[in-house]
Amino acid sequence: MPRKNVGQKGQVVIPKQLRDAMGLKPGVEVILELRGDEIVISKPKIEGSYTEYYTATHAPKLKKLVNIKEIIDQEVAQRHAIR
Repeated sequence: MPRKNVGQKGQVVIPKQLRDAMGLKPGVEVILELRGDEIVISKPKIEGSYTEYYTATHAPKLKKLVNIKEIIDQEVAQRHAIR
């Protein structure tokens, strides 16, 4: 089991092998839980719409929902107008 030191800001680096195994990438939300004398790191369970979860955690700059069907319809209309 890898050992890490706690940095001055209280940060601990999760080793790459463990990040890859859990699918942890920069910006991914994790849950920290204290269990006795252990700190457990886990990924949250996704409830409801995965799209809403993804936009909330991976695309913080996206402030409103995007209607993909409308965007595709506009693109199709523009391509047909070019012909």
